Amino acid sequence: MIPTINIKKLNPGAIIPTYGTEYSAGADLYACMDTAVTINPGKTEFIHTGIALEIPAGYAGLIYARSGLACKKGLAPANKVGVIDADYRGEIMVALHNHSSEPVTVENGERISQLVITPFLQVAFNETDELSDTVRGEGGFGSTGRN
Repeated sequence: MIPTINIKKLNPGAIIPTYGTEYSAGADLYACMDTAVTINPGKTEFIHTGIALEIPAGYAGLIYARSGLACKKGLAPANKVGVIDADYRGEIMVALHNHSSEPVTVENGERISQLVITPFLQVAFNETDELSDTVRGEGGFGSTGRN
């Protein structure tokens, strides 16, 4: 059975998220604006989607870049991955950052990012003086690729 997420259109012109293929992990989010928005190089603009979601407890919505938009136009979420908590009921907005050297215009109805709904765990943090040993130990960035 496919889980259902309740969605509310805040703008009658909003487009309900869609999956590109049968096995897509992310559903495309669409811009919902009265006028196009131009994002200058190195700048970030909030793009409206015109929708709000009711994400079930124990799940989160993760907003990722669309690979085509990022690679072809240089636009990607400013925070790299946006997190929508289950108790948020406001409009989904995407902070798009222009990584290119040219202004880029986002049109109404354009696919701007992808939304992945995923389960998560909340944990209890236990302060301790010692952690268990592992082969990796304290090896940090790039430490697992050494020969």
